[in-house]
Amino acid sequence: MSYLRKLALIVSAVALTVAAAAPFPASIPLPVDFQPEGIATGPESTFYAGSLRSGDIYRGSLRTGEGAIFVDAPPGRIAAGMKVERAAQRLWVAGGPTGHGYVYSTRDGSTVADLVLSSVAGTLINDVVVTHDAAYFTDTFSPVFYKVPIGPGGRIGAPQTIPYSGPAAVIGDFPNWNGIDATRDGKHLIVGHSSRATMYLVDPESGASRAIAITGGAITPGTPDGILLDGRNLWVVENFANRLVKIELSADLTSGEIVAAVTNSLFRVPTTVAEDGNRLALVNGRFDLGFPPPFGPGAPPGTDFDVVQLDKP
Repeated sequence: MSYLRKLALIVSAVALTVAAAAPFPASIPLPVDFQPEGIATGPESTFYAGSLRSGDIYRGSLRTGEGAIFVDAPPGRIAAGMKVERAAQRLWVAGGPTGHGYVYSTRDGSTVADLVLSSVAGTLINDVVVTHDAAYFTDTFSPVFYKVPIGPGGRIGAPQTIPYSGPAAVIGDFPNWNGIDATRDGKHLIVGHSSRATMYLVDPESGASRAIAITGGAITPGTPDGILLDGRNLWVVENFANRLVKIELSADLTSGEIVAAVTNSLFRVPTTVAEDGNRLALVNGRFDLGFPPPFGPGAPPGTDFDVVQLDKP
């Protein structure tokens, strides 16, 4: 091997080492006027963010901050909460007021499924979680959630509507049911109710619910948005409060204690949170500048949006 060739290999190796050691950016810009709401993470520090305006999906790297539009959604689609189904290489997306749920391939961005979850006027499909055998969607305006079975070979089944029973069945003031997550075994769901600032433990088969008793402080009413269940730690994004609350749950998940309340100068009405190893990524919805149609005019033209990431406290 020539000297120059050896030198080139050494320089390349050093560059890779420096790149790997570089800190993850604290803020990652999204396209101007994108109006995001949901975020999900995939392998190798990949993230996805969806647009409430166009339904487009942006894919980027939490490591480098680079990215681009990955899904140029057909007209009429909207993207709210989302989750990556890693085993099947699919991205599940809540369709907001469309009443639909969308499933995209994380390989090429193609549409895998367009699911009609509700045809009722005034529906708001807000968030989604995926377990080993089903995907579950919340509906902000209806005391139900939607189950989409996942069968052998990743086959997507017909959507089912499951009403809540117990305390989660009581409609409150807007906003109502919002973030959702599940235990690793898929036997329990946790659903957040925004206006009541309450988290509910829900049976995914029957819809039976009970409120999770929370001590050590209070969640700000009206602000709970996306949630993330990380073992027995439940992260709750308080959007307009610009705060991320960490709740340590009991072994049976029926109670919990607030053990941390994280604020950050980069928070600008964050809407939800996803994890990447020991880091958390939140997307700034900037709803203080205006809700997007059909609920408002949206943020003014030229508004910038970003993803904020931080180490888990």
